[in-house]
Amino acid sequence: MERITLSPGFEMSRIVYGMWRLGDDTDTSPAHVQAKIEACLEQGITTMDQADIYGGYEAEEILGAALKAAPALKDQIEIVTKCDIVAPAGRYSDARVKYYDTSRAHIIASVDHSLRLMDVDTIDLLLIHRPDPMMDAAETGAALDEVVASGKVKNVGVSNFKLHDWNLLQSAMDTALVTNQIEISLMAHEAFTNGDVAYLQERGIKPMAWSPLGGGSLFNDAGMMAALKKVGDAHGVDETAVAVAWLLAHPAQIMPVMGTNNLSRIKTFSDAMKVEMDRQTWFELYTQALGDEVP
Repeated sequence: MERITLSPGFEMSRIVYGMWRLGDDTDTSPAHVQAKIEACLEQGITTMDQADIYGGYEAEEILGAALKAAPALKDQIEIVTKCDIVAPAGRYSDARVKYYDTSRAHIIASVDHSLRLMDVDTIDLLLIHRPDPMMDAAETGAALDEVVASGKVKNVGVSNFKLHDWNLLQSAMDTALVTNQIEISLMAHEAFTNGDVAYLQERGIKPMAWSPLGGGSLFNDAGMMAALKKVGDAHGVDETAVAVAWLLAHPAQIMPVMGTNNLSRIKTFSDAMKVEMDRQTWFELYTQALGDEVP
């Protein structure tokens, strides 16, 4: 599995296991979660993507139970988690409305909660989950610098930020933001033309891609599935692997975040690395996604 360097001394696996559905599984036992992690590790997938809100604020604790039962796994993985979304669930069940909180107090408390729930001493990468229209950049930036300086967090980044959001936050920080996790897929390809990917490429920042299969909508598009199958048949892989390979082929060094509870599908994540996609094949799939040839 290819490794991607995000900052000096910090690497992630090119494909990331997204744990947003971890709490939705019928089996959330430590042994079953361990089996998912081990299936990833067998393929060289070492990066696990979490967020405090996942599973109604329970997914981090489910991961933590697995790591507590098998502590040797902690040294084999990198943990990404996120904060700032407050929704009326779990420990925030008394919230009157869903909102974003990028205050120092919330960031510090969220980091401490995540460390305790996941039973780890440090978070490899902390992301601000959503742009906060009430963000005080000076306060938020200082809080992120603080959690890095404390050793609780090794690296920081953002998720779903536009370039102006990125610039505002980065301008108030000493620590460099190392990634932006944004939606990119054949079904949501606007990031390639609206400046989101170009902005990161210009700065040498590698993006993470959430919902790389379009949240499952990919499978409802008969034309797209036929196009993917044609490529997949030529490489001995399924349509999902080709859709992920389409992202991997882009020079921005996109890191797809793959989310499923199906153990057999987890074991095939690395099939995407088997697809060698030339420029015309990439554009054939892009044309199918656009519904017309490029201008």
